[in-house]
Amino acid sequence: MILSDSRILQEIEKGTILISPYDRACLGSNSYDVHLGSTLATYREHILDAKKHNEIECFEIPDEGFVLYPHVFYLGVTLEYTETHAHVPFLEGKSSTGRLGIDIHATAGKGDVGFCGNWTLEISVKQPVKVYKGMPIGQLIYFPVEGEILVSYNQKKGAKYNAQPDRPIESMMWKNKF
Repeated sequence: MILSDSRILQEIEKGTILISPYDRACLGSNSYDVHLGSTLATYREHILDAKKHNEIECFEIPDEGFVLYPHVFYLGVTLEYTETHAHVPFLEGKSSTGRLGIDIHATAGKGDVGFCGNWTLEISVKQPVKVYKGMPIGQLIYFPVEGEILVSYNQKKGAKYNAQPDRPIESMMWKNKF
């Protein structure tokens, strides 16, 4: 079951969902539109190693926009900072974004109860496309949770992506033991 607009508003009022900045016009019938933040990043090295800390280079999107190219993997970030304390948030692309050939996540569309931060976007494109900071990029939908949450993400020891800032964050796979 996905939360409706009225339930999202109730949860915002209760403080179990926080979206900042918040704009009522971005609330759909069962989702909330999020926007592309001002920073993008690419990995410094062409070949990535899952056991290594792969560093990124961040850069600002100029006012005139920035052209994304196929075969380049970009990390972006949402303009919005969110907190979700009683629901599972999912980030999905908007149909208008998809129709431009922009994918905003490779695999990480689901958040955890207790996630607090800006969302890092895993961006790839089908053909060159110019993007702009502040453009609608995706939508958050919220699912209720069945059962008690014993440890929320923001309280989980070793949560690698908690309190994400307003810039892209690289993969933290290298912190895993394997």
